[in-house]
Amino acid sequence: MLWGQGLLALCLGLALAKPPPEKRDRVHHGQELSDHPHDDRQGFQYDHEAFLGKEQAKTFDQLTPEESQERLGKIVERIDRDQDGFVTQAELKDWIKHTQNRYIFENVQKNWQDYDRDGDGRIAWPEFKNATYGYYEGEEFGDLEDKQSYRKMLARDERRFKAADRDGDMVATREEFTAFLHPEEFDYMKDIIVTETIEDIDKNGDGYVQVDEYIGDMYTPESGEPEPEWVQSERQQFLDFRDLDRDGRLDRAEIGHWILPQDYDHPEVEAKHLLFESDKDKDGRLTKQEILDTWTMFVGSQATNYGEDLTRKHDEL
Repeated sequence: MLWGQGLLALCLGLALAKPPPEKRDRVHHGQELSDHPHDDRQGFQYDHEAFLGKEQAKTFDQLTPEESQERLGKIVERIDRDQDGFVTQAELKDWIKHTQNRYIFENVQKNWQDYDRDGDGRIAWPEFKNATYGYYEGEEFGDLEDKQSYRKMLARDERRFKAADRDGDMVATREEFTAFLHPEEFDYMKDIIVTETIEDIDKNGDGYVQVDEYIGDMYTPESGEPEPEWVQSERQQFLDFRDLDRDGRLDRAEIGHWILPQDYDHPEVEAKHLLFESDKDKDGRLTKQEILDTWTMFVGSQATNYGEDLTRKHDEL
């Protein structure tokens, strides 16, 4: 959850007597690469969106086949990070992950100027704190009625900021700030996600999640109403699939297994597929020409708005 969403949820929670009726889902799901079926016999739209990103793929029809191939050649040069003249499966996977996560980079870019007040290209913790909470040392949230709740949110943000700050100087680089805003995208932030989840759900403070706490995070019963079937099903899910050691509660490892599952690796599978279909000499890597020879699979007769993407510096993402 983003820090802003967390603060918003806190404010809403103070006004509502119970959670909204929809079921809360804390699981961080793997992102689908495309809404189209992955069947090359029906066309390559899945591959286009996987390789270019859904939003960028929508602009392809504006280009001629010749323009598409020209731009694809420029993209290949970017994918080949070590500039050895070959695109490996790992480089293809990294590119696909990059295009699929473009919304994350855009979100960070959107927020960057709001917090980098001194324009030095980094965000120090005091910059973020003062811009977000609107107070300076000693003011302690001024006249806010629920000061304690805001103090807890401030402490939570500071702890996450420290976790994202890999060199410990409390000044975030762009990558570290991305980890702060989107911790679910970084392996080294997994522990802080688990900690925050326990704090949200563990009402008795024992450091574990009991079945009633697990259910209570999703559902607040009305007086006298029977428990819905989906709640009963969730209770069984807790027993059968969440509580792996069958001790009646979830520890940190089990919570991590629940909210951060090892999903099907869509970028890895797509990278293998593109490599297999385009690798004509079967040497396990692609030349620029091999990719251009199968350009219809990568970009078809369409292309993306790479005018912006090709001029964007990689270290700004």
